[in-house]
Amino acid sequence: MSQTDRALTTGEPVLAWLEGRTSVARRREAEFDDPSLEYRRLFSEVWGTFLLVMVAAGGGVVGATAYGTGLTLAMKALAPGMMVMGIIFFMGTISGAHLNPAVTLAFAVRGNFPWRRVPGYVLAQLVGAVLAALFLQAMYGGIINGATEPSHQVSLWIAMLTEGVLTLGLVSVILGTASGARNVGINGALAVGTYIGLVSVWGAPVSGASMNPIRSFGPALVAGDFSGYWIYLVGPVLGALLAVGFEWILKGRATEAGAEAAQGVLDEDPEGI
Repeated sequence: MSQTDRALTTGEPVLAWLEGRTSVARRREAEFDDPSLEYRRLFSEVWGTFLLVMVAAGGGVVGATAYGTGLTLAMKALAPGMMVMGIIFFMGTISGAHLNPAVTLAFAVRGNFPWRRVPGYVLAQLVGAVLAALFLQAMYGGIINGATEPSHQVSLWIAMLTEGVLTLGLVSVILGTASGARNVGINGALAVGTYIGLVSVWGAPVSGASMNPIRSFGPALVAGDFSGYWIYLVGPVLGALLAVGFEWILKGRATEAGAEAAQGVLDEDPEGI
């Protein structure tokens, strides 16, 4: 019997395959708590939030110019959803693609994300949003046109409740897909991106359909106008917390797969396990 035949007979290839799989799992467990790799997560949150706010606020900014009159409300509403879809595809495996402090808070309250990482993520999102607003102001001016503002035909409370309900749905979709580690792949990208695009079509005329305190904060800071900002802080935070409660009712305790989706895997092959 040859050496190859003996290896197949004794199961050595199977043992080698199992060793390879478990070594990937052990490396990921170490990376979850490796502070030397945190910069990857933080940078991806800065970059991803920059792209999101650039598109979300950019629609209003460019739409207010003489050369942007062709942009319709539906285009402006759908663009952020498409951008979020792309961001989840290219960096969801790195940081979890939160891009939103309400999402980070929900993951932490749910138990999928360590509280010690929350300040860093929120700060990274803040930096990305402000840089995007500064970029739009420097390039095109009129950043106030990219700010989220409620319709004059609805009360501030109605606008706040609208933001709360929209965020409740958004975070429910995110937590639901993350519970099966699908937020790092095609399912999460399609579900989250499609949700944002669809609800923004009708929510944007009411409240601006921000669903994200940082998306509203960046343009407000650069424009120096925080009138009504509380709508986009209180509404999304309450909606996110309520979504955590709904997720517990639907699925019970947090899962290991949810933690992987929330924190990222920092691996070039997210299907390696």
